[in-house]
Amino acid sequence: MSRSATPSVQRLSVSALGTHALLFETSGPLDAQVQQRILALADAAAGWSEVQEAVPGMNNLMLVFDSASARVGDLEQRVQRAWTSPVAQPRTPRVFELPVVYGGEQGPDLAHVARHNGLSTQQVIELHSRATYTVFCLGAHPGFAYLGGLDARLHTPRRAQPRLKVRAGSVAIGGAQAGVQAQTLPSGWNLIGFTDRKFFDPTSAVPALLAPGDVVRFRAVEVLS
Repeated sequence: MSRSATPSVQRLSVSALGTHALLFETSGPLDAQVQQRILALADAAAGWSEVQEAVPGMNNLMLVFDSASARVGDLEQRVQRAWTSPVAQPRTPRVFELPVVYGGEQGPDLAHVARHNGLSTQQVIELHSRATYTVFCLGAHPGFAYLGGLDARLHTPRRAQPRLKVRAGSVAIGGAQAGVQAQTLPSGWNLIGFTDRKFFDPTSAVPALLAPGDVVRFRAVEVLS
């Protein structure tokens, strides 16, 4: 594979997480292109003998390593070299189309998102379902995917008062991101609809439906008032 140097890319900041893990973080704003680089770095680092686990996060990467065989300084340098001079890592994303019922009792914040952004509810639905989203990372609770790609015209701050019980499958907007509740838990995100897809099954060999790098599209199947 060819290696293309990118000297203008800033080095990652590094923090120790105990004695067996390091957290590498970017300093720039949330960015889909940067996130793709994080995923590529995670793919590469997962194959290194001294790395036990590579966990991509929101514009960051955690590496769990074998402290008996790894030198922290050497590992840091290896990561920085891979970050500033990346090797292209082929990644074929899986594509998921999620049917969504917008509005009604299952999308109680649809009108609020519309008012906040000076749009009609139909415009919110069209903008939300027209976009193509990338899974940046999994977090918050098992199976929950932070989705990048939300149209800027739909950015809406999270609720000041979170709901104590949000149903799994609730389609939501939180700030500049989209997501779907994977389990029935509290949430402060704005709920605009519902999908019947199951995102987390602890009995499955691969419990989480989505993985970093996957592509998600929402398809409106019904709109409730």
